Amino acid sequence: MQASIQRSKTVYLVLLAATLILGLGSRQFASVLPAVVARYSGDALWASMVVWLLTRLWPHASTDRLAVSAFVIALTVELSQLYQAPWINAVRASRVGALAFGQGFLWSDLTCYAVGVSLAALLDWRMVRGKKSARAPGT
Repeated sequence: MQASIQRSKTVYLVLLAATLILGLGSRQFASVLPAVVARYSGDALWASMVVWLLTRLWPHASTDRLAVSAFVIALTVELSQLYQAPWINAVRASRVGALAFGQGFLWSDLTCYAVGVSLAALLDWRMVRGKKSARAPGT
């Protein structure tokens, strides 16, 4: 029988907040960042933030399930940008709407999402594995 996954709500809330701050900073200070960081880090961090949000909603879910779910959400949001209606474009024109839903479809964003989800999943897996090792030495 598989042991229940335990995640610290506080740790994941801190990860969520830190990722949000870094993501906003990547947009706010884009002019002083290297071009590749300014262009792609915000999207990768956004996808990582989705992973952290999902860990808050489903703290006992497997890392794989969280990662796949986060990527599906990111993919859905990106594909939704192909839909161009006045009402949704008005939402996307606001700062919050642009940050949450993006502004236009870009294939490169899918790579950024995959990187962001993968890095967050790797960190989550390491933290969960570390907790299991601490609870049951020798396993």
